Amino acid sequence: MKKSLIALAVLAASGAAMAQSSVTMYGVADLSLAKSNGVSAQMSGNGVMNNGNSRLGVRGVEDLGGGLKASFNFEQGINAETGATDANTFQRNAYLALSGGFGKFQLGRALNPSFWGVAAWELTGTANYSAVANQFGFAGGPSRNNSMFMYTTPNMGGFSGTLGYVAKPDNGGNAKVDANLTYANGPLAVALSYFKVKGTDKGLALGAAYDFGMFKLAASLQDAPGASKGFTLGGTVPVGPVALTLDIARENGTGMKNTDVLVEAKYALSKRTFTYAAYYKDGDAGGGVYKTGAKNHLGLGIRHNF
Repeated sequence: MKKSLIALAVLAASGAAMAQSSVTMYGVADLSLAKSNGVSAQMSGNGVMNNGNSRLGVRGVEDLGGGLKASFNFEQGINAETGATDANTFQRNAYLALSGGFGKFQLGRALNPSFWGVAAWELTGTANYSAVANQFGFAGGPSRNNSMFMYTTPNMGGFSGTLGYVAKPDNGGNAKVDANLTYANGPLAVALSYFKVKGTDKGLALGAAYDFGMFKLAASLQDAPGASKGFTLGGTVPVGPVALTLDIARENGTGMKNTDVLVEAKYALSKRTFTYAAYYKDGDAGGGVYKTGAKNHLGLGIRHNF
């Protein structure tokens, strides 16, 4: 009888522990028909004229009690055109985190704080064809880092901040600091993104967006490492079920002016699936140099989030 009661108690405790843990599989499937200068129209999996890259991920969280939670995320990029995966498994995300009333402390590979700062106000949701991202990156830097320690404060009435750090041995001999300060509450979002690699110039981006209901406006000032500086300005207008976006990113470097232009239309088929059409003009940085390899790009695609 005692053994039976003990067994029941163990099963009950196990069930309670399982009820406090969850693991979720998720992903994105995105394909488009793309046409660029000098290249015939063709299917595109993870190209510049896709809204985003296809991916498959798994994330989980466990309630440790007392408001403390442990979580993880592993995310693998997939090319939906061919079924090929990226060279490095889980190269999109691979991290472990602890969160609670103190905020969130995260370790591993993940999107940088400077990325999240730009994403707070950028109009396309940081699409592959984003004029802001293609012209300036994220405060002038990449979107992700390996071996990153990252701390995010609790949300305090819309205010939050994130600080990331990559140690010297994990970043080619030069430590990196990456951070954002963000206010996002109601129709207004404002964020400052910053990063600095020891021995190089800093990168800064200060942007804001305001949703007036009938339309949404966004603008930013950019100070990428080196001589590159500039601004972005754009807006989104809903026209029935279609959201139309115009975004301009102007870079002023040493002896050159480079303007990127994006026109995007989105039509929602459901809460998780939408079609999109986009025209992206890559500005000439001098001598016919284009970051995307061509001046003009057209894309027509569909994206499903699951």
